[in-house]
Amino acid sequence: MDRKELHPVGKEPGILSTIACNLDADILSAAFPLLDEGRVEAIEWSFDTLYWAAEIPSWFTDLLLAYSQQNRLIGHGVFFSLLSGKWTKEQQHWLEQLKQLASQYSFDQITEHFGFFTGQNFHSGAPLHVPYTSATLRIGQDRLSRIYEACQCPVGLENLAFSYSLDEVKQHGEFLDKLVAPVNGFLILDLHNLYCQLHNFAISYEDLITLYPLERVREIHISGGSWEASVLEPEKKIRRDTHDDAVPEEVFQLLALTIPKCPNLRYVVLEQLGNGLKTESSRIRFRQDFLKMEALVQKSRSSLSRDVDNLFLPVQPLQKGPAVEDDMLHSQQLQLSHILETAPSYEDARQLLLASSLAGSAWKVESWEPHMLETAVSIAQKWKQ
Repeated sequence: MDRKELHPVGKEPGILSTIACNLDADILSAAFPLLDEGRVEAIEWSFDTLYWAAEIPSWFTDLLLAYSQQNRLIGHGVFFSLLSGKWTKEQQHWLEQLKQLASQYSFDQITEHFGFFTGQNFHSGAPLHVPYTSATLRIGQDRLSRIYEACQCPVGLENLAFSYSLDEVKQHGEFLDKLVAPVNGFLILDLHNLYCQLHNFAISYEDLITLYPLERVREIHISGGSWEASVLEPEKKIRRDTHDDAVPEEVFQLLALTIPKCPNLRYVVLEQLGNGLKTESSRIRFRQDFLKMEALVQKSRSSLSRDVDNLFLPVQPLQKGPAVEDDMLHSQQLQLSHILETAPSYEDARQLLLASSLAGSAWKVESWEPHMLETAVSIAQKWKQ
C-alpha cells in the first residue's frame, strides 16, 4: 500500500476523507483499491469488535499502526452501552481494554453511541433511546469521563437514528450537548441517522439542523440503510439505519449542506457493513461513494479555512468516584427490553408498556408514535440472541 499520498503531520488538509475500516474481509476488499492509491486519509476502527478476538493478523495491526503514526486513527465504540442504568463488569472490562489499546495506538479521538442496548446484560441487542432526565444525564457524563480517563484523547458521542416521538427528535441535540460538556467533548453527526429522523417524523432539515450544537461537530458519518414497511400503516415506510446499502443521494445533499455549518469538522467517514459488500458491484458502488464524498471534502478545503488543533479536551480535572447508577432506570430498561423482545405484536407491546412502571414516567410511553414502537419491537426481536 502506497502511503506517500498521506499529508504529512503539520500540513493537515483540514477535513480528512475517512473510511470505517474493520477486520472484515468484505469491507477490506471494497476499500483496498482506495487504500492502495493512498486516497484514504484516515481510518475509523470499531476497536471493541475485536476485544474478544483470539488473534489479530499482523497485517491488520500494521495498517492500524500506519495511520496511528500519522495521527489519522480514530476509534468508534459499539458495545459500551453508555446509558445503561447499572454499572457492569463488562463495562469495566471494556475500559480496561480501551486503556490497553490506547497505549498501543495513538488514537486521535474515541467515540461511542448514544443510548442503551436491549438485552439482560445490555451488551448485546438493539441500541435504543433513553429519556432525557437528570439521572440519564449524570450517568452519561460519568461514563464519558471514564472513557476519557482510559484513552486520554478527545471523546465524543454519535446521534441516534431511532426515536419514539418528534419531541425526542427535537431535544436530542441539546441533550447531547449537555452530555459531552463536562469532558469538553464533541459530536459525530451521522447524516444518515439525521435522514432517518427527517423522514420518519416529517421534519425539515432546516428546522432540525439548528437544534444541534454544530460547533461541537468534529466528525460526520455518511452511510446507507433500508426501508421497512409498517403493518399498522401500510402506506408508511420507516427508514432504518442498517448500514447495508449504498449512500442515498439525499444523504450526499445533506453532506454538502452540513459541512459549511461545522467549523470544527475534522473527519468525514463513509460507513458500510460487510454484509452489504458481498458482490463486486456493491464494492464498486462503495468506492464510487467514497470518491463522491472525497470530492465534497476537497471542495470544502478550497473554500473554508479550518483550525484542526485538538479543541475537545477537558478544561478542568474530571470528578472521580464510584460509578453513577440508577436502580429505577435499570429496572425500567430491563422491563422495556423484555417487552420489546417478547411482545407478539405492537398492540401487545403497547398494553404491556401501559401496565408497566414506564407508564406515567419520563419515558412518556403514552406519546410514542405507533409506527416507531412497532419498529422498536422489530429491531429488538431481530437483535435478540
